[in-house]
Amino acid sequence: MFQIRIHGRGGQGVVSAAEMLAHAAFEEGRHAQAFPSFGSERMGAPVVAFCRIDSEEIRLREPVMEPDVVIVQDPTLLGSIQVFSGLSPFGFFLVNSSRSLEELGLAKFARNYLQGHVCSVAATELALAHIGRPLPNAALLGGLSGMTARPALTSVLAAIRHKFAGKVGEANAAAAQAAYESVMRSLGRETQHA
Repeated sequence: MFQIRIHGRGGQGVVSAAEMLAHAAFEEGRHAQAFPSFGSERMGAPVVAFCRIDSEEIRLREPVMEPDVVIVQDPTLLGSIQVFSGLSPFGFFLVNSSRSLEELGLAKFARNYLQGHVCSVAATELALAHIGRPLPNAALLGGLSGMTARPALTSVLAAIRHKFAGKVGEANAAAAQAAYESVMRSLGRETQHA
């Protein structure tokens, strides 16, 4: 089972990101579930959403406490909540920031993980460039695909286009493609266009 935990703030599309990940898994013929966990339900409050992906039916219903992937949509959460909790040494960590891991104070943290398993991507900037709004969720899913290849970029783009119709879907897909390419370049990998 592949388990993802997404941290962000209300209004950033955290729940939508988990739902799109589940849809991307369905695109690949897998089973998936996505669900949120809210504290105070207001704009700007910390929000966590979870997604599980497996080749078999998923019967678990509790929050993801030992994720394979942690995505942080708002880097201000790095110092205020335990975003790293439960992440194994083989896990992946993706943070939305135009700053380097060193600038974020994550260089020492990254040394505890396999090369290429901790990465930052300027998802908000990419969203502003492609969508015209600071909504990093779709871009981060493209970045996730670049890091893990799970789900594949084509599945992520299909899920985004399913969630958002027309021009909005295409703009979000373009942001995801750009984030995918950015992560692939930062990891020294060859990119593919979907």
